[in-house]
Amino acid sequence: MKPSDKINSLSDVDIDRIIEMAWEDRTPFDAIEAQFGLSEQEVITVMRQQIKPSSWRRWRARVQGRATKHIALSAIDNGPFKSARQRIISFNKIAKR
Repeated sequence: MKPSDKINSLSDVDIDRIIEMAWEDRTPFDAIEAQFGLSEQEVITVMRQQIKPSSWRRWRARVQGRATKHIALSAIDNGPFKSARQRIISFNKIAKR
């Protein structure tokens, strides 16, 4: 399947979610690929086609070289974020008033 076929087969909801994930600083391209099967280059193509040119230039300048958009370069742990208070919340020990 050609990259353009993959992009054309996406629903409007999927495209909106891809754009939202691409704008998020902490969402790596690998997460988009795992969820939608689009490579980084295909995500760039979607962004170029779907958003205004000025927005695309701003997004591209922001993403280019950003370590958090690439898991291999990211310093973020592999696990999900967990608040220091999560244990307290999980064990339901928050004082009731």
